[in-house]
Amino acid sequence: MPSINVSLKEGASADQLDAAKKQATDQGGKIVNEFKLVKGFTAEFPADKVHTLSSNEHINVEDDKQVTTQ
Repeated sequence: MPSINVSLKEGASADQLDAAKKQATDQGGKIVNEFKLVKGFTAEFPADKVHTLSSNEHINVEDDKQVTTQ
């Protein structure tokens, strides 16, 4: 399963983060890391279900990949 990063959009509440975590696990995902500075988490999530998380208006969903600086 691919890994995705999920973070709350500005103005979203902690309850909406909890709902996103529940949605991810209910659909077969596994939370592998929770962020401390940013409200969000990394999850291993079935590729064919990512669109269901992406449709949530309170969160951003991105592929988990290496980030580099120039």
